[in-house]
Amino acid sequence: MALATRRDRQPSPTRTFWGSTVGKKTVMAVSGLIMIAYLVAHVMGNLKVFFGPGEFNAYGHWLRTMGEPVLHYEWGLWIARVVLLTAVIAHGVSAYQLSRRDIRARPTAYAHKRRRASYATRTMRWGGVIVALFIVWHILDLTTLTVNPNAQAGHPYENVVATFSTWYGNVIYIVAMLAVGLHIRHGFWSAAQTLGVGNAARDRALKALANGLALVLTAGFISVPVAVMTGVVS
Repeated sequence: MALATRRDRQPSPTRTFWGSTVGKKTVMAVSGLIMIAYLVAHVMGNLKVFFGPGEFNAYGHWLRTMGEPVLHYEWGLWIARVVLLTAVIAHGVSAYQLSRRDIRARPTAYAHKRRRASYATRTMRWGGVIVALFIVWHILDLTTLTVNPNAQAGHPYENVVATFSTWYGNVIYIVAMLAVGLHIRHGFWSAAQTLGVGNAARDRALKALANGLALVLTAGFISVPVAVMTGVVS
């Protein structure tokens, strides 16, 4: 009787959703959009560096006090970090599992690569790896200050200048931001298709929006190291 009961037991809706290809693609799309929203807010904050150390350092302080007095010091920042980390993990796991599922579905590689596949599409996996490695570096560089020898705790403006005063800091950051741009260019449009927003009539507009968003974010992020290298920010 117990064995029959176990056999008759239906999986939970959550497990059924996560186990399906549609479910994993939906998780990947939603988590990707959360990360894009974070990047938009992040680049807006980064661009404050052009207004001088006073405003940029004040922005860094605000990040730790946002939500007060309802929230305690740094609670708002940690909530944002937890949400972002959850999105990153969900995105990475769903991408990996979808990739493995795709490989199992076609164990023999295509004889010829599809010519219509864009560069961004073909490099989504490697781009994801590059971005993941960059996140680790970025945290060690400007959050924990572990790999930033000239960093000063509580001085984000000076720490940004210190990072981009080194050739390797610039190379790592610019390469990673180019990978982010390619990832967004394909990922935003793909997320729209997965969530049912895209259709034949909106396809061109969505692709233009994805291209524009990727270009603006990439240019915004890269403008900071370029400004330090050229002495505009010092």
